[in-house]
This record gives sequence, structure tokens and C-alpha cells, in this order.
Amino acid sequence: MSINSIDHDEMTAIKTKWDNADDIKEESRPSSQTKSVQARRRIEALREIRESGLTIEEAKDLGLIH
Repeated sequence: MSINSIDHDEMTAIKTKWDNADDIKEESRPSSQTKSVQARRRIEALREIRESGLTIEEAKDLGLIH
């Protein structure tokens, strides 16, 4: 295969598909740091609920946790 027989439009289309697939994968997965922050917030919320004397069911009814 010579360099002159390569269809450059096809190569560009393939590159674009790969770039888009990589972007989607990165956006759909939260980073490790994001997961840690979210977990820390949930733990803090549960501690505050426990300190207030509410049960988990009461907190869910009040919309404090999901």
C-alpha cells in the first residue's frame, strides 16, 4: 500500500470517531477524587443526621437524604 492510496477523508472520519469515543468515556466516569468528595459529603450528612437524633427513615421523609 502506498501513501498515495490512503483515503485521507476516511482517516479523518476514523480519527473523529475515536476522539469522540474517548471524550464520552472520560465524561461518564467520575474521577477518583470526585468519588472521594461525594463519599465524604454523604458521611458528613449521615453524621449530622445521627447527631440531630433523626432516624434514617425520618431523614428520607424530610428529603435530607435520597
